[in-house]
Amino acid sequence: MAKNIQSLERAAAMLRLLAGGERRLGLSDIASSLGLAKGTAHGILRTLQAEGFVEQEAASGRYQLGAELLRLGNSYLDVHELRARALVWTDDLARSSGESVHLGVLHQQGVLIVHHVFRPDDSRQVLEVGAMQPLHSTALGKVLSAYDPVAHSEVLEVPREGFTPRTVTELTEFETLLDMTRARGWAADVEETWEGVASVAAPIHDRRRMPVGAVAITGAVERVCDAGELRSELVAAVRDCARAVSRDLGAGRF
Repeated sequence: MAKNIQSLERAAAMLRLLAGGERRLGLSDIASSLGLAKGTAHGILRTLQAEGFVEQEAASGRYQLGAELLRLGNSYLDVHELRARALVWTDDLARSSGESVHLGVLHQQGVLIVHHVFRPDDSRQVLEVGAMQPLHSTALGKVLSAYDPVAHSEVLEVPREGFTPRTVTELTEFETLLDMTRARGWAADVEETWEGVASVAAPIHDRRRMPVGAVAITGAVERVCDAGELRSELVAAVRDCARAVSRDLGAGRF
């Protein structure tokens, strides 16, 4: 069994201590409560402070939780609200389209799959929740890159790998694809990431009208496409699903 990292355990204990009881604690209080030497406690606090997880009050020198924890907590809540609001709509989309449905969010310069509805047939399928997909080649990734300024910046920083001969890796051509995505409100991936697989995705917005994720259907090219083009009824179904989830998140009409 792998050993736990002691410094991380101590940092976690420190954050839990600051989260309960008194709002602000001094160095001596923290060290004695956790059974640590003052020097050790101070070193951990300085690191947490540098990362924004802990703040020190100038007047008293006491410590409290930092704003970065609030940001992370809000991200956690946003993702879980997104998934909760999307459950019924993504089930309906999978049933009506006959294909698998993925819900994705921006995470660490890629797309994190936070919900996956299986294709409604008896075929063997693998749950992809927690999987990462590239930003530049997938339909989900292109939608996020087109609508989310952070995703757009991040996709420019990572190597755009050519997974198939159809993958767009050149920057000017890729930016043209993003312009097209914004103009029509959806993105496509026809054998750009996996041979024989096609996908179409649309953006989901929250009550602030900010992009918080994307929804996509994915399936075999011969089912999702007709004469080399994505089937228009599937594009419409994905866009309707994205709008419905956005409305449930308070975004209003798009």
